[in-house]
Amino acid sequence: MITPMSAAEPLPRTFWAPGRVNLIGEHTDYSGGLVLPVALDLGVTLRVTQVGGPLRVTSSDGDAQRYAEAVAAELAERGFPVAGLEATITTTLPIGAGLSSSAALGVALALALTAVPGEVLGGLELAEVAQHAETRATGVPCGMMDQAASILGRPGHAVLLDTESLRWEHVRLPAGHALVVVDSGVRRRLEQSAYATRREELERGLAGAGDPVARRRVRHVESENERVREVVRVLRSEPVDADRLGKIFRDAHESLRVDFEVSTPELDELVELAYGLGASAARMTGAGFGGSIVALVPSERAARFTDEIVAAYSGSATARVGVAAGGAREL
Repeated sequence: MITPMSAAEPLPRTFWAPGRVNLIGEHTDYSGGLVLPVALDLGVTLRVTQVGGPLRVTSSDGDAQRYAEAVAAELAERGFPVAGLEATITTTLPIGAGLSSSAALGVALALALTAVPGEVLGGLELAEVAQHAETRATGVPCGMMDQAASILGRPGHAVLLDTESLRWEHVRLPAGHALVVVDSGVRRRLEQSAYATRREELERGLAGAGDPVARRRVRHVESENERVREVVRVLRSEPVDADRLGKIFRDAHESLRVDFEVSTPELDELVELAYGLGASAARMTGAGFGGSIVALVPSERAARFTDEIVAAYSGSATARVGVAAGGAREL
C-alpha cells in the first residue's frame, strides 16, 4: 500500500499493467538488439483510493515498497510532480516465473504516479522510467524489453522492438496456434542470479575481448538477432511454416543453453516434452536461471497439451494458455 502523509479525498481509479512472455530475442535488449515479446492477460492492478501529500510507503511487500520509492525518485529527477497515493496492489502474475512481474509493477506504478496528477506520459518514455526505476530498486542492469512490452501490447499480436533505434511494430501471432506458458516451478530473482555477470561478459565480448566465454556470449546475441528477423519473416508469410518456427525456436533454446548458459535442466526437460507432446515450437523464455518456457501449440491440442505436459514433467509445473493482451492502461 502506498499511503499519503496527509489526508486526501477518496479518488477511486484503477490502473493495470500486463506481464509478458517473450517469443524470441533473449538477452539482446541490453545490447541494442531485436526482441519479440507478447503482453499477456496476466498483470498487476493498482487501485488508487486517495491522493495527496508526500509519498510514503507502508506496504508489507518489500518489493512493492522498493519499486514505489524507485519510480517516485525517477520521476522526481525528471521533473514530474509526484503526489502521494493510497492504493491496493494485486497481481495475477506468478512471481519469479520469468513473466516480468517486476516490470508490470513498475509500469503500473509509473502510470498511476503520472496519470493521477494529470501528467501526460506514455509510450516508450513511460517504459524508460519504469526500466530505470527497476535498476534503481534492484541493482539489476535490465534492458527495456519487459517494460516496453507491458506498454505496447496489442491483442493477438507480438511487439517487434529494435532496442537500439526504439522503432517498433506489431506482428500478428500465427492463426491456428495457441500460446502456452509452462512454469517450471524453479524460482529465481535476477538480483540473486548471474544476470549481471552475463551482461558484463557480453559487454566484454562486444568490446573485443577474445576469451572463449565472451565470444560465446556475443555469438548468442548475434545469432539471436537473426533468429528474431527470421521468425518475423515466417509469421508474416501465408501459411505460416510451423516446421520452420520449430527449428528456429530449438536453435534459440540451444544457444541459450550452450552459448549464454542461462537454461536449467528443468527448462530443458520441458522444452523436450513440449515437442514430444505436439508443440510446433518451444523454448525457454525470459532471463533464465529458472522460470518458464513458451510453446506454440496447435489450437485444437492446447487444452490437452497443458494437462499432459504437467503430468509428464518430473517437477511441479503449471501450464496455461496465454492470451495476447493490450498494453498498460487505466481501467
